[in-house]
Amino acid sequence: MTTAYLIDAVRSPVGKRGGSLSGVHSADLGAHVLRALIERTGVDPANIDDVIFGCTDTIGSQAGNIARSALLVAGFPEHVPGVTIDRQCGSSQQAVHFAAQAVMSGTNDLVIAGGVQNMSAIPISSAMAVGEQFGFTTPFAESPGWNERFGDQEISQFRASEMIAEHWDVTREEMEAFALESHHRAIAAADAGYFDNEIAPFNGLARDEGPRPDTSLERMANLQTLNPGGRITAAVASQISDASSAVLVASEAAVQKYGLKSRARIHHISVRGADPAWMLTAPIPATKYALEKAGLTIDDIDLFEVNEAFASVVLAWMKETGADHSKVNVNGGGIALGHPIGATGTRLMTTLLNELERRGGRYGLQTMCEGGGLANVTIIERL
Repeated sequence: MTTAYLIDAVRSPVGKRGGSLSGVHSADLGAHVLRALIERTGVDPANIDDVIFGCTDTIGSQAGNIARSALLVAGFPEHVPGVTIDRQCGSSQQAVHFAAQAVMSGTNDLVIAGGVQNMSAIPISSAMAVGEQFGFTTPFAESPGWNERFGDQEISQFRASEMIAEHWDVTREEMEAFALESHHRAIAAADAGYFDNEIAPFNGLARDEGPRPDTSLERMANLQTLNPGGRITAAVASQISDASSAVLVASEAAVQKYGLKSRARIHHISVRGADPAWMLTAPIPATKYALEKAGLTIDDIDLFEVNEAFASVVLAWMKETGADHSKVNVNGGGIALGHPIGATGTRLMTTLLNELERRGGRYGLQTMCEGGGLANVTIIERL
């Protein structure tokens, strides 16, 4: 089995809801990182075997196979194929897994994996809202088979985040302190230029719009909880955002043939599931499974990127895995930087790769909770 190498990674700045990228068509937003990746690597787009993009709520400007639309807008030759996948929040991380599997199997030599999401233009759960026109309000709750297995209970990320906070005894104050640290880390990283190598400026924007320098524990404490009597507020949840991101995955043969420089290799890929009602807990068993399969321990990992869908998710994950917070989301996470769902997976990988290089680390582990109770885990090794 051949090795899958990461040649380069790039992302757009992350725009806030209604911000600088909100009016950009999703095909143009996706095309931006494809052009940037080609420009950075010098690869002829005619040699790309496939473009795999993650995207959710694929309606409107994101409908009709956005991966194919974006690559055509980017000027790629018409013979280059594209496919759009939906593993909810982990869509573009799964795109990397599919790209790596294609390379490792010998099927492909050069694959671009990435994702795009304009959540300002296409609000979260828009596809479900469209379904109401046809008499179905959710993809599961009205299914007799679903109700027979899981009962008539609310399936919601907000309910799940509250359940996690209660089960792992994560207080509101702990979550707010974690959220504040996410903003502080993101702002410090941007000010130090740590994101400069990974961001391709676009539409007049060169810096992520999400981090809030004026936020404070006092301001967070004044926010109402999402549910009466609960612990979760908007301050401890990821931001609605617009962005795109992409990585180039190559085989050893392609590296040699085209004279490419590999920045890292894919050391491990896996995905596991957990209770869909709890929804956001899967990163815990998925991480333990991945480390065991890879023959590594939590202490072998130099850096972690764990998507900050909610502060309770990451705090519970750290409690269960024993990961040191000083190694987790060191440049901030989704609470500060935003969570453009389809693009987040390769956004995290782009940041992880650059930070491993900056620190001289060897292994980086990335995971994220996903709708349906799923979690991808990717371990990369810096070269």
